[in-house]
Amino acid sequence: MEVSAGCNPWDEVVELTKAAQEKGYDPLIWAIQIHSHLNSVGESLPSVELADVLVSYICWENNVPILWKFLEKALMLKIVPPMLLLALLSVRVTPCRHFQPAPYRLYLELLRRHVFELKSLINGPNYLKVMKSIDAVLRLSQIFGLTQSEPGILVVEFIFSIVWQLLDASMDDEGLLELTPEKKSKWANLYQEMELDRLDNYNDKKTEHHEKLQNLNTLLAVEMIGQFLQDKISSRILYLARQNMPVHWQSFVQRLQLVGANSLALRKSRTISPEAFIKFASDTRIVLSSQGRKTSSQLKFQGVMAFEYLSSSASLFNGASHSALWIPLDLVLEDAMDGYQVSATSAIEIISGLIKTLRAIHGTSWHDTFLGLWLAALRLVQRERDPIEGPMPHIDTRLCMLLCIIPLVVADFIEEEERTSIHESGNDPTDHWKEKKVPGKCRNDLVSSLQVLGDYQSLLTPPQSIVAAVNQAAAKAMLFVSGITIGSAYFESLSVKEMPIDCSGNMRHLIVEACIARNLLDTSAYLWPGYVNGRINQLPQCLPTQVPGWSSFMKGAALNPAMINALVSSPASSLAELEKIFEIATKGSEDEKISAATILCGASLLQGWNIQEHTVHFIIRLLSPPIPAESIEGNSHLINYAPMLNVLIVGIASVDCVKTFSLLGLVPQLACSLMPICEVFGSCVPNVSWMLTSGEEISAHAVFSNAFILLLKLWRFNRPPLEHGLGDVPTVGSQLTPEYLLLVRNSHLMSSGNIHKDRNRRRLSTIATLSSPNSVFVDSFPKLKVWYRQHQACIASTLSGLVHGTPFHQIVEGLLNMMFKKIHRGNQTSVTSGSSSSSGPGNEDASTRPKLPAWDILEAVPFVVDAALTACAHGRLSPRELATGLKDLADFLPASLATIVSYFSAEVTRGVWKQEQIKKILAATGVDVPSLAPGVSSPAALPLPLAAFVSLTITYKVDRASERFLNLAGPALESLAAGCPWPCMPIVASLWTQKAKRWSDFLVFSASRTVFLHNSDAVVQLLKSCFTATLGINSSPISSNGGVGALLGHGFKSHLCGGICPVAPGILYLRVYRSIRDIVFLTEEIVSILMHSVREIVSSGLPRERLEKLKATRDGIKYGQVSLAASMTRVKLAAALGASLVWLSGGLLLVQLLMKETLPSWFISVHRSEQEEKSDGMVAMLGGFSLAYFAVLCGAFAWGIDSSSSASKRRPKVLGVHMEFLASALDGKISLGCDSATWRAYVSGFVSLMVGCTPNWVLEVDVDVLKRLSNGLRQLNEEELALALLGAGGLGTMGAAAELIIDNEM
Repeated sequence: MEVSAGCNPWDEVVELTKAAQEKGYDPLIWAIQIHSHLNSVGESLPSVELADVLVSYICWENNVPILWKFLEKALMLKIVPPMLLLALLSVRVTPCRHFQPAPYRLYLELLRRHVFELKSLINGPNYLKVMKSIDAVLRLSQIFGLTQSEPGILVVEFIFSIVWQLLDASMDDEGLLELTPEKKSKWANLYQEMELDRLDNYNDKKTEHHEKLQNLNTLLAVEMIGQFLQDKISSRILYLARQNMPVHWQSFVQRLQLVGANSLALRKSRTISPEAFIKFASDTRIVLSSQGRKTSSQLKFQGVMAFEYLSSSASLFNGASHSALWIPLDLVLEDAMDGYQVSATSAIEIISGLIKTLRAIHGTSWHDTFLGLWLAALRLVQRERDPIEGPMPHIDTRLCMLLCIIPLVVADFIEEEERTSIHESGNDPTDHWKEKKVPGKCRNDLVSSLQVLGDYQSLLTPPQSIVAAVNQAAAKAMLFVSGITIGSAYFESLSVKEMPIDCSGNMRHLIVEACIARNLLDTSAYLWPGYVNGRINQLPQCLPTQVPGWSSFMKGAALNPAMINALVSSPASSLAELEKIFEIATKGSEDEKISAATILCGASLLQGWNIQEHTVHFIIRLLSPPIPAESIEGNSHLINYAPMLNVLIVGIASVDCVKTFSLLGLVPQLACSLMPICEVFGSCVPNVSWMLTSGEEISAHAVFSNAFILLLKLWRFNRPPLEHGLGDVPTVGSQLTPEYLLLVRNSHLMSSGNIHKDRNRRRLSTIATLSSPNSVFVDSFPKLKVWYRQHQACIASTLSGLVHGTPFHQIVEGLLNMMFKKIHRGNQTSVTSGSSSSSGPGNEDASTRPKLPAWDILEAVPFVVDAALTACAHGRLSPRELATGLKDLADFLPASLATIVSYFSAEVTRGVWKQEQIKKILAATGVDVPSLAPGVSSPAALPLPLAAFVSLTITYKVDRASERFLNLAGPALESLAAGCPWPCMPIVASLWTQKAKRWSDFLVFSASRTVFLHNSDAVVQLLKSCFTATLGINSSPISSNGGVGALLGHGFKSHLCGGICPVAPGILYLRVYRSIRDIVFLTEEIVSILMHSVREIVSSGLPRERLEKLKATRDGIKYGQVSLAASMTRVKLAAALGASLVWLSGGLLLVQLLMKETLPSWFISVHRSEQEEKSDGMVAMLGGFSLAYFAVLCGAFAWGIDSSSSASKRRPKVLGVHMEFLASALDGKISLGCDSATWRAYVSGFVSLMVGCTPNWVLEVDVDVLKRLSNGLRQLNEEELALALLGAGGLGTMGAAAELIIDNEM
């Protein structure tokens, strides 16, 4: 065959093809000629340009059968790229299928034969060029909106587009496109751009054969779609599209569902069913791991990572079974009960994040999650059954957690699920651990969990203090079931003893009432089987019809003293009742405002569990009264509210009340409300007073002192001296400064416009906005800021700057005169404040006390105390006189106690004062100096500042009036004594025990804690005890059978065998760790203890009580006599405990240290032991898995599993460093010293947990690092895991994932 010379190569190809067509050449001969010609002109094969030339030649002027045979031969001999040819045909043939059914039929056949040959595509010589050509033909980047143009990404888009074109064509054929929102094909614009002339050469007359061919084509197209969905490789590529193109996928899935529900062609198919279409459309599982292809290590890991979830035992001391799953939750709940600690973050947010993490890791259902949540909260309450007395939270705080916080947590989850069901398109498409939920599923599981909760009778027994409330809740349900309707006034006066049958209830009745009050349940819960004991036929008739109470108040009864007492002593039952009280507090007379404030701070605050969050909300709003329209000349509007503000401040000052605000996340807002009160009243000269309804007269100093002392309780102002100890990492809680609290509060305000935030954040935003709609900063309170700067300076260095003769010096002298004038009248003993002195008799009139604003006095207090302490040290002032003078100063301005605390703390921790004898200074307190030990001749000794502070605190009475002062001084005294050389704290506790004998157990416990603050070895031993107790290793009377009961026990138990019993190790650690100066060593120690625990688990097997149950294991995997699955359960328990302790002890900083330093160092170091060598790799493998589980849990606890928390912003950097370490080690760039089995188990375990439980983390890792990790995993024969990692990596790794699927035929 000859062709004309001088033409370009493609013109010659057309001429060759035309000649072969006319002469009817065999397609093979034509193909050989084309191949030879292209070789002669240097065209590489397969040729991209040839594909375009051939398709353009055929469509549509030369649409004859022989040319389609030429196409087929060109594909077989690989002189054209198959995928490009199919792409070209799809946009030319598909839109013309109604007029050209035969070409469409031929296209479908070519598609069936060649579209799955993707391996030859990615391994071909012109892979990149071919994919760019396909992109240009199908407008893939434009249509799907992806900026990346890697060839692997284009492969995914190509397969997706081919299937979608078939889908739209089939829908159009059956008239189903009209049912879509767009009512047209996604590819309609692309088809129009091709400028196809479908009508010029073909008439539109349809024959019967024509219609049959069209119908057959529709059936073939539908079956072709089914083949894509069922094929192993293409279906996984489509799942990559689902993960990374969620908006397009949603539209695609809607069309699949329409076809599945309405296609007649699909119903006729013998190869795929409508159900298969619908299942594929609704299936949100990640299927990148094909069944039956897992490597051995994955089988081991995934087979045992499913936690053994046993719920048969309701005992508080049940072993490592049901409760073990929730040990992190138990620890967090108990940790929240620390009376010395307040949190700027609500317990609702902390617990919600923890629950999300535990659900993600363990894959528990909502039923099991809610059940675990209720059981953990009930265990928290039960640990307070036999409490010790002391300045610490008690049963009210624990009940707030169970009956207010936990229901609010549940409410947030239910709202999130039901909102997600409505706005599902707004979901984060990478949050794959969540299964697609049916509306109401979460709420239904709450119901089922509460029904099952009735089986846990040992946990449901109510504490004695709330038996009446429990029984009343049970009686309410019984009356409802009996069909008896009574007024609330009648019910308030009804005693359970007067009921005709037994109406005794349990804790479940209160839980149900708390859920009903928050619209989580309705009264149908009263009809649950076993919820009530029976029915009532009639009620006693001899009951009063009207008693003072909430019901009569709501009906208009006067707010007289009897009514006030009734409302203070009983909690409100509804929001409407609180709203009426709040209205009185804002609009009533002065006396009514004070009464309303008193009522709000009564039982409704501590025991109004059903409305507790609303009570604190109203109190916060009353603490920030609105500024009147008419400005008050020269005064703040707060002055007019002084009596009510003082009642509120005093009313919420108790430990349990402050903890309630803390649990609800209102500490930042409370601080913001107290700061202007302190600023205003601290600036007032105390020449004005107010009379309360009780007859008590209060001054501006009193209002200021009460507000200031409460404000200081909201951050650990007394802690900074100890936090400047050893180590680079400060202890947890040091960020609680005034600036930080306002920053958190302002963040609540700024987030008020976000309608998609959760209920808790919405609640906090509402409160912040109503209290003060603008951001607030410390600069708004200049007096407070000056004091705070002085406080910090006092901590950092010794006092300086007192100049003789200045007004400030005169204030110092005046205060010294006030403190010591009565003591020194008639003699010449002097107390100096530098170069001057104050001595001799003076005016005894109390009116000579300084008439100064409180801020001026506080500024002078450090210099006053310094002068007094110096005089005592040099013998110019007796110890008794020092103690009396300090008490006079504190009585004059109670707020000065705070500055005294900060000064004494600084003096002792700076080591300015050496040890001094304390016998004389403590003589004023009326207590005896304790002996340290028999045979010790030297007297006990304390640093002078500490001794002076002890003597000051002991002068306070242990009563409600002094409670708010002792609650400030107590923690400071304990911290101060704990920071001094041993045995200062035992001496202080011994002295205080003589003062408050009923606090003896608490004081002994406080003293015992200081052992751990002075000895890091003791801390390590305590950590070991936590692990051995939890795991039931080397069981002792304390550890029992392990689990939560052994770790946390019943809290403090006293009066057993004549004294306090041993405290569970977990309780002890939770009350110690915040005071440990150097926490850096904890991560290494916990890792070491964890690995030791793994060896103990393998070597000791299981507790005897469970050996019989585990003789035959389900998995059948055994190493020697130890069941792998059973051992893994306990290993996971140890890892969960370790992760919890790391997170609680150091938060983000310790987790960062763990990821960046501790774990890499551990893997690089050499670890060998006889147990490992004798266990055939069992210890090594389980050790690696335990470290993986431990590391992921640490990260999840600290950062969360998603990006909803502020802490998650720190995750990418820290995680990136750790992943770089893993990749570098797999690359061989880092030499490892650990066992290879341990390393392999760690890498596979860590990556498996990330991919399956925290996929958001994968998206934050550098793409190159992910690819290197994937390659390393493949070298470990972990192909499936390597693929899963790439599949979870987002768009950046989608191409690599697709190529891995294709290349390995996965």
